[in-house]
Amino acid sequence: MTRTDRQRWLLPSHLAGPGGPGAARPRRTVRDWVVDTTVFLLAAFFGLLAADTSARYNGDLVNVLDQIGGALACCALWLRRRWPTGLAAVLAVAGALVPAAAGAMLAALFSVAVRRPFRDIAWILALALAGAVATVFVRPDPETGAALGIVLGVSLTLMVTAWGMLVRARRQLVEALRERADRAEAEAELRAAQAQRLAREAIAREMHDVLAHRLTLLSVHAGALEFRPDAPPEQIARAAGVIRDSAHDALQDLREIIGVLRAPGEDGGGDRPQPTLATLGALVDESREAGTEVVLDTTVDDPGSVPAATGRTVYRIAQEGLTNARKHAPGAPVTVVLRGRPGEGLTVEVRNPAPDGPVPHVPGSGQGLIGLSERAALAGGRLDHGPAPGGGFALVAWLPWPS
Repeated sequence: MTRTDRQRWLLPSHLAGPGGPGAARPRRTVRDWVVDTTVFLLAAFFGLLAADTSARYNGDLVNVLDQIGGALACCALWLRRRWPTGLAAVLAVAGALVPAAAGAMLAALFSVAVRRPFRDIAWILALALAGAVATVFVRPDPETGAALGIVLGVSLTLMVTAWGMLVRARRQLVEALRERADRAEAEAELRAAQAQRLAREAIAREMHDVLAHRLTLLSVHAGALEFRPDAPPEQIARAAGVIRDSAHDALQDLREIIGVLRAPGEDGGGDRPQPTLATLGALVDESREAGTEVVLDTTVDDPGSVPAATGRTVYRIAQEGLTNARKHAPGAPVTVVLRGRPGEGLTVEVRNPAPDGPVPHVPGSGQGLIGLSERAALAGGRLDHGPAPGGGFALVAWLPWPS
């Protein structure tokens, strides 16, 4: 059931269409025909009972007029979806004069109570109550008496109105619960989409941090082979070995990330351990083997005491700094400084001077530094980068180290 269809439970037919007031009245559904026919038959049944009772103490002409008035009132119920308020008001007056129209009046009152709030139907209810009292005196029934007739008429009118208001309240509650469920489902889908987006961003940052270092080695050494085809065989063999090892390690890292994607519920997601501060020395050695002069200055005597998440962030920062230095300042020495103690935090610096010769063009987007800034912020720290005062480039980060 669409939202427009659900609104037809609470609004009259001429207001329930997609266009609102003034729009074309929607056609009756099968359910509408069943309900309208049932209401018509019930109103006709009660009208016949009232006409039969009235025939006992009224003349033939009055009985004929009662039957005609009751039939017209019952037929008018087919208009209750288009003019519920006006029809209920007219039948409230007619019910006071024609007992056979009482059933149609109650049906119209019930319909308007279902479709309108109480403040809009209070005057119709008052008119119906006045008609229920007036009919006792206009068309008295000798068998019931005035007091009993007033009690029966007022009670029946109030009961039908309360029933209609109860149906309206229940439909509003169902509609509110349905809208709340739809909204909750939409919010859940939005949260799932946001979680997927964040996961993709995290995976993209991780792939950049892991693979950029390896691929930079490939690019630098492949470029050296391209521009130095006459290099000694030892240098060519060494560069080829670095290219082979870097390609192998890049494939291993890529398999690890793909393993995380295939089994997101597992910690680690791969066979290879995650880097920590204890593996920073291996990273420096790898860069030295690739031909970069790297100086590691650290005061952290026990890398294993550093939290794993903090150590991994320091490793990624140093890895990105070494990668950028190899890209944009080939041949320049790089200094990695690590300072800190529990309770004071951990500071890592990666500095390199400006290169002496021309810098080969190596493509880069700067996404690595952006990812590192986000990674440091998530860890509760900060990261600064930019040209150093004496020339070159500096990458400085501070991370919390709980005591």
